[in-house]
Amino acid sequence: RLVESGGGVVQAGGSLRLSCAASGHSVRDYDMGWFRQFPGKDREFVAAINWDGYRTAYVDSVKGRFTISRDNYANVVYLQMNRLKPEDTAVYYCAKGTNVDDFRAHFWGQGTQVTVSS
Repeated sequence: RLVESGGGVVQAGGSLRLSCAASGHSVRDYDMGWFRQFPGKDREFVAAINWDGYRTAYVDSVKGRFTISRDNYANVVYLQMNRLKPEDTAVYYCAKGTNVDDFRAHFWGQGTQVTVSS
């Protein structure tokens, strides 16, 4: 399974780092992604990283503020979120999938809540 952590409440302009740890399976041969879901909305793509960490993709609204990275030895994927805005408030999910440039999720974590106060 995939387990997200690192969510919480932060003031606008602050930072959080989300972690996604895999247990019971390896993610090192897979592309990985982060999604988020706003209340009453569908889940939306945030960022993806290819299996070796050399290619990444981001939704326009987070470019320059969020950074996805991975540690294949530790079997963990991260999402560093800087200069957070209230509109980043959502439940964040990590996913194992394919195709960084048009990411398709095949396996999901349970999500972690991020709340940005103004």
